[in-house]
Amino acid sequence: MINLSALDIISTALPKEGTTSFLATTMTQSFTVIENALMNAGKYIHEQQSPGKAEILGIHLEGPYDNKARAGAQPVDFIVNSSIEQFKKWNTLAKKSIKIVTLAPEQPGGIEMVKYLYENSIIASIGHSDATYEEVNKAIEAGAKHVTHLFNQMRGMHHREPGVVGAAFLHDQLTAEIILDGFHIRPEMVKLVYKQKGNKELILITDSMRDKCLINGVYDLGGQAVTVEGGKALLQDGTLAGSTLKLGHAMKNMMHYINCSLEDAIQMASLNPAKQLNIIDRKGTISIGKDADIVISDEQLEVVMTFCRGQLAYLQGGEH
Repeated sequence: MINLSALDIISTALPKEGTTSFLATTMTQSFTVIENALMNAGKYIHEQQSPGKAEILGIHLEGPYDNKARAGAQPVDFIVNSSIEQFKKWNTLAKKSIKIVTLAPEQPGGIEMVKYLYENSIIASIGHSDATYEEVNKAIEAGAKHVTHLFNQMRGMHHREPGVVGAAFLHDQLTAEIILDGFHIRPEMVKLVYKQKGNKELILITDSMRDKCLINGVYDLGGQAVTVEGGKALLQDGTLAGSTLKLGHAMKNMMHYINCSLEDAIQMASLNPAKQLNIIDRKGTISIGKDADIVISDEQLEVVMTFCRGQLAYLQGGEH
């Protein structure tokens, strides 16, 4: 369960890697655990945030509306079909802070949920999904505009069935997240998706769990044992369990894999997510009137100093 002190620790730690704002992300669990996490995150967002720490912009509800065939590290026993009434209750508990919902639109109630989310200005994201190309098309027509960690735990591309990946390649309406830790996606596939989507339709994410700041060892993820070694986080059966990636390293990997510019990497890590979340009026770029979220790095792109909403949040070698 996410508690308030844990959220404060996360918000304090993330500026060290150059992250100035983020979405608190849940995972598939029992309704009680999800509801406690949503209540605590909503309370923290509305009552306890302050400048000088990474800002929680809202909540990403990842599951439990998944496809069991594409569960990945999401516990299968807690996966359920989409329910608008259940979601309404959860968003109320979260103080209307849910900004993105990852779901499998091909599952019962999926398309109806996509329509509801679109009508209420919440991003419907296709993920943990075994949807066919035609099913993704229906989801797009209903209002889906996002893909959660492209390639990972979704129907891949086949020459007779384009699947979720093929649909993401072909539809400009879908902005796609990618995890560039060197484990989730081969560099060659990064080159392929960049040729298809370009720098305007991709978002760099970390999908990190709390062990990214810790040493090699065995940790907990939603009641499951996760072994971390050499930067890779795995369940006991060898399934990738999130990542230990830091956002600055994702940018460096992107530049290395496809030889893109620093400006392109910044766009994918900052501008694009701000646009997708409809907060471009205060985030995503540096300009007069916006939040003073500023990251200063050295020539190797290692973070030297981070400001969150105008206040120093991290200084290399300092107290922050």
